[in-house]
Amino acid sequence: MNIFVANLSFDVNDADLKELFVEYGEITSARVISDKFTGKSKGYGFVEMSDDAAAQKAIDELNQCEFDGKEIAVTEARPREERPARTGGFGGGGNRGGGYGGGNAGGNRGGYSGSNSGGNSGSSRGGSSRY
Repeated sequence: MNIFVANLSFDVNDADLKELFVEYGEITSARVISDKFTGKSKGYGFVEMSDDAAAQKAIDELNQCEFDGKEIAVTEARPREERPARTGGFGGGGNRGGGYGGGNAGGNRGGYSGSNSGGNSGSSRGGSSRY
């Protein structure tokens, strides 16, 4: 049986988690989940036990007990839900203009236009010779 253990202290490692469950029966694996970028614990883990009856006893006795200064939650792990594949980004985006002269700027956008009218002199660049 696969067991989910939540609210672990960030100091708990795989060996500590295994040690907590070993008195209930054979441990197939014990793993504290870590952030893939920082390597720090995410505060939860999984314990796999070969005997379902022993695993259920561990769940019943360890759920809401204090471990390393925190009250842990111990439940039977649910299978991972299938999620749609991520296509990257936030679903599109497109050209948002920006940059030099991008988008729908219009009007006199800098430089010297050669007149004092303040309006568009026929170019979105305002007639500047810099460009």
